[in-house]
Amino acid sequence: MIFQIGCELAYTAKFPSTLILSLYAQRNASQTIRAEHFTIKPKVPTHEFVAEGGGNRFLRLQTGKHKKLHLSYAATVDVDCEERPAHAIAATPVAELDSAALPYLFPSRYCQSDRLAKLAWDLFGAIEKPYDKVLAVTDWIHDNVEYVRGTTTSETSAYDTVTQRVGVCRDFAHLGIALCRALNIPARYFTGYAYELEPPDLHACFECYIGGTWMVFDATRLAHLNGLVRIATGRDAADTAVASVFGSATCSSMTVHCDLGPGEAFHPIPRRKLARRGVALPTQAG
Repeated sequence: MIFQIGCELAYTAKFPSTLILSLYAQRNASQTIRAEHFTIKPKVPTHEFVAEGGGNRFLRLQTGKHKKLHLSYAATVDVDCEERPAHAIAATPVAELDSAALPYLFPSRYCQSDRLAKLAWDLFGAIEKPYDKVLAVTDWIHDNVEYVRGTTTSETSAYDTVTQRVGVCRDFAHLGIALCRALNIPARYFTGYAYELEPPDLHACFECYIGGTWMVFDATRLAHLNGLVRIATGRDAADTAVASVFGSATCSSMTVHCDLGPGEAFHPIPRRKLARRGVALPTQAG
């Protein structure tokens, strides 16, 4: 499936600052970038780099003496989404996990799985299959946490969300990750462009390592799991922030789009079908 993605951002800087941005689509086993274009006005020093040990692509830029910057990114990306029968997604004991998945079992800054262990096991411990457990986790979050824009901050954690029962996609993802890790299921944070997301924005959801691959889940149910274009993955939002500012610069506007490529026909996978088939967006060749 081919998607045409992009975003435009405007920044205002009070004094010379450095920004590290995460906007670029990943290059990986399920994503091929057919075309890509980035512009920044006025022209300032920039440097693209890929995070060590992963495919996250970052752009570092210096505002210099300029007080206002306008950035534009656009790409055409071919995404190979895999659907897998749920009954064939087997459990993987911790003793047999791939070493690359092990770090995603541990608590992290925004995902305090150690503090949510009792809740997780009380609610989901009796469910036998890990795929069914994760679906139950997403359903519980969707039914028990209200999605309200502007209700949380960059400091809000999974523990805060389960207490306050309100949040945005970032918070839904953090809570899903924390509960899954508490159940001994590796889970990681996912940011990306999402087709037909309303209102258009960059979206956060999460992936769990089950059945030997990373399966994607969205507790908000706002995004189509087979309509995502990956930007970055990490332990939580601290690893995948859209913008990290060193100095004094604020984003004054941001627009995002994710459209189908010419001639493409999209068939979403609704929640009722996820009990029969899961969705994976592999980052490595299997």
